[in-house]
Amino acid sequence: MHRTPAPLHPCKLALADGTVVSGTAIGARGEAGGELCFNTSMTGYQEIMTDPSYHGQIMMMTYPHIGNYGAMDIDTEAARPMVAGLVVRSFTFRYSNQMADESFESFMERHKLVGISGIDTRRLVRHIRMKGVMNAVVSSVDLDDESLIEKARSWPSMDGLELASKVTVAEPYDYCTGDGARIAVYDFGCKLNILRSFRERGCAVRIFPGHTALTDVLAWNPDGLFFSNGPGDPRAMPEAIAMAREAMGRGLPIFGICLGHQLMALAQGFDVYKMFVGHRGANQPVKNLVTGHVEVTTQNHGFAVDPASVEAAQAEVTHLNLNDQTVEGLRFKTFAGMSVQYHPEASPGPHDSRYLFDQFLRLIAENDGVAVREVVEVAR
Repeated sequence: MHRTPAPLHPCKLALADGTVVSGTAIGARGEAGGELCFNTSMTGYQEIMTDPSYHGQIMMMTYPHIGNYGAMDIDTEAARPMVAGLVVRSFTFRYSNQMADESFESFMERHKLVGISGIDTRRLVRHIRMKGVMNAVVSSVDLDDESLIEKARSWPSMDGLELASKVTVAEPYDYCTGDGARIAVYDFGCKLNILRSFRERGCAVRIFPGHTALTDVLAWNPDGLFFSNGPGDPRAMPEAIAMAREAMGRGLPIFGICLGHQLMALAQGFDVYKMFVGHRGANQPVKNLVTGHVEVTTQNHGFAVDPASVEAAQAEVTHLNLNDQTVEGLRFKTFAGMSVQYHPEASPGPHDSRYLFDQFLRLIAENDGVAVREVVEVAR
């Protein structure tokens, strides 16, 4: 069950602002670059590593002990890790979990995920909070400070970077069948637990690549559309924004999460901006302005909707982040639509917001399928 770790190998992390820290290599030996961000979750490191929304980012975990319960296939949100690299304070090679399939070190090696341990993550997180997220490079093959700093500075910026096409499915497929609502999912990097959440409610779910023409999706005769989470800058996705705008005029109920929420806002003419640090963790307080209730939520985003751009005639803000007052949810008035910036399916995280899936299904029921059938006839 446990194996003796290999001899420690030196590794370095270099930031674009010239900061360099030294530690020991974990996972695969090699080099990786991307935007350095941090996640405040105390558990769920495997779900975080496999969340497609983190594609191309180096993830720093604020919880100090990572790897202590190993890795399990049931905890993955995608078929492989999506982060570019991993930064931790203390990496545990000897795990304790009877349900684990393998050690987290073995999981990282198998998927060629590069990481570094032995870093003062508290100091580095404070540095990021003051300076903002920035690109970085982690390497166990190049230990020259100046070389690594230059690589970090030349790495493509997340601002203006389209990444959803790198994580979407290649072909449409049926995730599950059911007697409930037929949900067509636009996959921009959809987490598996979102799909499980629809399956648990008896839905029939078909997944479509993010670039699929709306007419091809409507030919399946769905009762509702879902725009998934995903990585990158939504402003760099004009085709997806145009598709969302077209869908809004067809009478179908629409639900968007994370990137999907941002695309829906952009399709309505609202603005989206890149955040200084972003929200990444399972402890973000969000107030539901409709009910007055406060939800503890899971979040993982570096872009947000500009509240000043939201037109009252088109949408109302339904949820606000209590830490910084950023927009966390919208209800649209010109069509049957709703969206949230955070993750009601969690994984990892609290279950306070699971009601949103039920709310979407009620929206579909209220729509009664009439507009859906008419749209399909037009599409054909």
